[in-house]
Amino acid sequence: MGQAMCDVRIALLLSLLHGYLFLIAGSGTHSPLEDTTMDISSQQFRAEFLQEWHGSPDAPYFDTAMFGNVTALVGHPVKLICRVKNLHNRTVSWVRDRDIHLLTVGRYTYTSDQRFEAEHRPRSEEWALNIRSPQRRDSGKYECQISTTPPIGHAVYLEIVEPETIISSGPELFIQAGSTINLTCNVLHTPEPPTSITWKHGNQAINFDSARGGISLVTEKGTKSTSRLLVQRARGADAGPYTCEPNNAPRAITRVHVLSGEHPAAMQQGCAKSTSDQTASLLCCLLTLYVSRITNNLQFGT
Repeated sequence: MGQAMCDVRIALLLSLLHGYLFLIAGSGTHSPLEDTTMDISSQQFRAEFLQEWHGSPDAPYFDTAMFGNVTALVGHPVKLICRVKNLHNRTVSWVRDRDIHLLTVGRYTYTSDQRFEAEHRPRSEEWALNIRSPQRRDSGKYECQISTTPPIGHAVYLEIVEPETIISSGPELFIQAGSTINLTCNVLHTPEPPTSITWKHGNQAINFDSARGGISLVTEKGTKSTSRLLVQRARGADAGPYTCEPNNAPRAITRVHVLSGEHPAAMQQGCAKSTSDQTASLLCCLLTLYVSRITNNLQFGT
């Protein structure tokens, strides 16, 4: 009998406790102690299961001292590197941003493009993406990612450039007869400085020892190589195309017009060459007369 009464009392107590808990849940209120306990549990869950407790001294992070911008030449191998601290059991991947293409995971390459290759030495903090024979289309943003939840990344911007030759005066240069033709040729983005830079007038290489005289050349070689051509006391025969030809970069061309007195010498030569075409010859001569009249007005103020 006593045992039966004890069982009834236990059942009643459990029923009352269940009702009390139901009322607390329905009220939507929590004590500060309960909130603190839930917060701690949540943090521990994230740290232990999601590996994403960034406040931990063991959380992975990138060495931001590594360069974020890389410039390389077309066809010359390039290496993108990121350095990761506190990696532990996470993995490092490389992703190409323009198409969200996964290139590498750890030491394994996941793309069918054989120009890309993962590189990592055991116990090293550096994770590299090697690109053999890069092309201009490979330029863009690449991201080194750590497999936290969600992943964290470090961006590296790659620019692939080609050798380039530029004459600073542009495609055309107009000068007055008797003045100095001054042409500067810049050679950019070459794997090494050019061993030679040749200047041509028309199809003929410029001879600095010719009887004409007054021709000089100053060349400076380096990361950016520069060649400066000076032709003193310019005359009509000096008009025409000038070409700068480095041995390891494309050539560049500019056309020089020498204004001889009232008439541009280059235009006069052009008229003489166009006599086989009467219409072109007439237009060219009319243009010459028009320029001559403008020149006279400027000189005499009429």
